[in-house]
Amino acid sequence: MRGVSRRGLLGLGLGAAAAMGIAGCGSSDTSGPGSPGPVRNPKNPKNPKPGEKPAARPIGDGSTADTGPQPNQPDAPVPLQPGETPPQFVVFSWDGAGEIGNGLFPRFLKLAKDHGAAMTFFLSGVYLLPESKRHLYRPPNNPVGASDIGYLKDENVRSTLTHVRQAWLDGHEIGTHFNGHFCAGSGSVGRWTPEDWQSEIEQAVSFVTNWRTNTGFTDLEPLPFDYAKELKGARTPCLLGRDALLPTAQRLGWRYDSSSPGGLQVWPVRRSGIWDLPLQSLPFPGHSFEVLSMDYNILANQSKNTTQGVPANYPGWRTQATATYLGGFRRAYETNRAPLFIGNHFEQWNGGIYMDAVEEALKGMADKRDVRLVSFRQFTDWLEVQDPKVLARLQGLGPAQSPAGGWSAYLTAA
Repeated sequence: MRGVSRRGLLGLGLGAAAAMGIAGCGSSDTSGPGSPGPVRNPKNPKNPKPGEKPAARPIGDGSTADTGPQPNQPDAPVPLQPGETPPQFVVFSWDGAGEIGNGLFPRFLKLAKDHGAAMTFFLSGVYLLPESKRHLYRPPNNPVGASDIGYLKDENVRSTLTHVRQAWLDGHEIGTHFNGHFCAGSGSVGRWTPEDWQSEIEQAVSFVTNWRTNTGFTDLEPLPFDYAKELKGARTPCLLGRDALLPTAQRLGWRYDSSSPGGLQVWPVRRSGIWDLPLQSLPFPGHSFEVLSMDYNILANQSKNTTQGVPANYPGWRTQATATYLGGFRRAYETNRAPLFIGNHFEQWNGGIYMDAVEEALKGMADKRDVRLVSFRQFTDWLEVQDPKVLARLQGLGPAQSPAGGWSAYLTAA
């Protein structure tokens, strides 16, 4: 991971930095056609009453259960009306989604709830597999039990299960970050075939749906969803191997992928039938180049090859990271309204400044008119009900390009 480019380095999964030798929505305006919004509608029949538990139908060994439609979802999206200004969508996503004892998973669940936000958690399957059972993992082109992000301690597997369960009940999406996070060498995911990805996905689903058998835990409630149906999108390790993944994703009926490196702030298109929702290049304050919209990529341009840089630099770096996210937001919000995609890890790199930055950025976006803090799946729901002609007009706008004549004239012409 050397040679920082104008778009920064590719994203690492939780723990991947250590493996490399590195330490390491809500809107005040929730009305309006075409704006699903993440603010939960108490009249939505999908949303249970406070304190009410959905009925559960155990699946398999009881690790998961079918509890019906996911609660705390926005109303069904509707098409934009002629000339209507599109919402400003923002998706905060998390690679790995393991609770390693630093309290970051519950911290951001609370932040999301406080601001009516939905997020996407790309769960690494091996984070629900005890290290004592690592022999059950047979990664493509790698030794049995290998994992470049290691395995969690049993107590952290328990915490991860608890928080993943709560995340889904709060209305967040559970995607996948696959398993072993292999980014280099002959076993890199960048060399995998569609068949390799099929095996990796099947194993990731198996670890999520058989955690009770694999862990022996009997005192935890099941995950309240059918993961085979829930899983509709992913982000690959280090943003590698996407081309070989897409045929498999299409066969599985996945709806989107967020693995493209260095995307621009434009409205997305489908590739091989799958919505391409990439991390994006954002203006990087103080530099002439742009940086990828992920915590690790900002770090790589600040402290280079270490996650424990000079503490005296932390305040300035935190301010710069916050300004990067907010600058990308403003560029889209004030011009083409392209969705903003931000990737994160539950990490404490450089004193935890990137966690503080993403929290401050979310707070700075949440109260703006027309802003929708949603999951990737919720955003995909919105895309798929829009008039193709309207989408084509939106897709025709470049980064920072405002609609000619204003939104009313520009989209009425569609």
